[in-house]
Amino acid sequence: MPTKTEKLLALLNGQPVIPVLKIADIADAVPLARALARGGLPAIEITLRTAAALEAIRRVAGEVEEAIVGAGTILDRQQFKDAVSAGSKFIVSPGITRELMITADDSDVPFLPGAITPGEIMTARQAGLDFLKFFPAEQAGGAAFLKALASPIADVKFCPTGGVSVANAKDYLSLPNVVCVGGSWVAPDDLVRAGNWAQIEALAREAAGFRK
Repeated sequence: MPTKTEKLLALLNGQPVIPVLKIADIADAVPLARALARGGLPAIEITLRTAAALEAIRRVAGEVEEAIVGAGTILDRQQFKDAVSAGSKFIVSPGITRELMITADDSDVPFLPGAITPGEIMTARQAGLDFLKFFPAEQAGGAAFLKALASPIADVKFCPTGGVSVANAKDYLSLPNVVCVGGSWVAPDDLVRAGNWAQIEALAREAAGFRK
C-alpha cells in the first residue's frame, strides 16, 4: 500500500508549480480551475483565506473533472475535516501541530504541513512526514537555506511557497530536495477579476514548462 507521501506525489504527478489561490468570488472558481488545468497545472491549492473557499473547493471538486483540488491555510482539526468534506484531495498547512498530525493520521487524505526550522523538520520526519511545505520560503532564507538542508536532512523533500515567483522558481526547482513550488503568480488578482482566463492559461503553460 502506498504511503501518504507517495499518494500526494502521485496526485501532483510531476507538476513543477502548484497554483496557490485565494478565491473571493465563488463564480471564479470553476473557470479558473479549468484555465489552470488547460495550461498544464491541474493540481491547485485553494486557501481557506476567504468566506468563499470551501464552496470554491466543493464546486471545483464537483464540476472540474480534470482538476485535483487541495485546501490550504488549514490551521486546525475542524478546518481539516471541513476541507475534506468539501472534496479536497490533499491538505496543506502553513505549520505543523500535534492536533493536525493526529487528524492527518486518522484521514486517508494526504497532508502537506509547513516546517522551517531543522527542529520542525525533524519532528515531522519522526512522524513519518517526509514531504513538507517550506513557508514562508523567501523570508525564511530562500533557496540558499533549502540547499543547506539537503545534505544533513537528505531524505526530506519540500514544496517551498511564500515569495516564490516566476523570477526565482527555477532556483528552487534546481535543488535536489525540492519537488515543486507553490505560487500565486499564475493567477494574478487582476486577471481573475477581469475573467482573463486565456492569459491565466498562458501563465500556467509557461509555469508547467519549469520541469525538474
